[in-house]
Amino acid sequence: MNILFLTLVNIVGLEEKQNIYADLCRELVHRGHKVHIVCPDESGEDTRFAPYRDGSGILHVKTGRVQKTNIIRKGITTILLGSIFKKAIRKHLKGNHYDLVMYSTPPITLVNIVKYIKKRDGAKTYLLLKDIFPQNAVDLGMMSKSGIKAPIYRYFRRMERKLYGLSDLIGCMSQANVDYIKAHEPQISQEKLHISPNAFEPQQIILSAEQKNAIRQKYDLPTHKKLFIYGGNLGRPQAVPYIIDCMKAVAQKENCYFVICGTGTEYSTLESYVEESKQENLKLIPGLPRKDYEEFVGCGDVGLIFLDHRFTIPNFPSRLLSYMQKSMPIIACTDPNTDVGQVITEGGFGWWCESNDPQAFVNCVNSALTADLPQMGASGFAYLNEHYNVEKVADMILDKSTGVME
Repeated sequence: MNILFLTLVNIVGLEEKQNIYADLCRELVHRGHKVHIVCPDESGEDTRFAPYRDGSGILHVKTGRVQKTNIIRKGITTILLGSIFKKAIRKHLKGNHYDLVMYSTPPITLVNIVKYIKKRDGAKTYLLLKDIFPQNAVDLGMMSKSGIKAPIYRYFRRMERKLYGLSDLIGCMSQANVDYIKAHEPQISQEKLHISPNAFEPQQIILSAEQKNAIRQKYDLPTHKKLFIYGGNLGRPQAVPYIIDCMKAVAQKENCYFVICGTGTEYSTLESYVEESKQENLKLIPGLPRKDYEEFVGCGDVGLIFLDHRFTIPNFPSRLLSYMQKSMPIIACTDPNTDVGQVITEGGFGWWCESNDPQAFVNCVNSALTADLPQMGASGFAYLNEHYNVEKVADMILDKSTGVME
């Protein structure tokens, strides 16, 4: 089968490990399918095709900034992305015809290029629903359904519904995502919907005490305290004001230490707090290169997840998998609409609280300090291997896709 995969994520190469899209596409190639990935490249280099094997490869498309930039610049580039991709595909992938088009949200602005390939090639279309936009922007106050911001919301809402209607299959990250779409998009045939979770190729990584201590010393972290690590984006979705309230609530705890590593639009807010408070059990580290980050996060004892309490849509952060890979138990502080907390607690590898109560976070920390962390971490890795293994997700995607082609 010839597969076209469209994504906003810059995939460096198909050998890139623990990238949910690279792992999936690599698995499909290894099964004999020809896969062309089309992704943005913000390096400034010209558009180019990087071959992988057996005709598969990545088309790196020169674009404007779509990551780590201001909202206006990102918005303009995102709106233009579909036409930019279309031009690059017609020039650099000329002569290729596709049986299946796969694409992930964000963004929803790929609707026109998906429509073009579907009509041109008679391809089936598969949406990996990783983001429910524009409702998430409404939840955070970035858009509004009324007033001066309403036309922007209505524009993206129309585009969202077009994308859903154009998709033959819609893979949702969890049951809560499926239930949300059923409730809010009754026009969608329920036969389209199924669970297609974030997944990658599990490789259990357990560091010895000596290895952990060496990494901690490298980053000037204590070696004799329980280490709680947050790694990832630091933007509005992560509820940075709540994170600060949580750090204040644990400031007097001497038997644990908290590390926050990442970048994002709200990084400076957190940086100001760290500099002004001089909290002794807290450290802020700017975002690390992926290889360094994967090494760094393994020196922790407990992983942290934060999501804004205002979300009405069920997010399911992919960083969960990174913690599970390292056999780290997890504390998730989220809105009540996502089921990530339910997965963690029922799976026996962590704790959950709503992200509007700092004391609830303290209670989770206290529970972690007395728990059998290695045993809970082992449960997390077992759950990862059972439910978020890319081989099983590839099986499901191919089975569903073959079904709609018959």
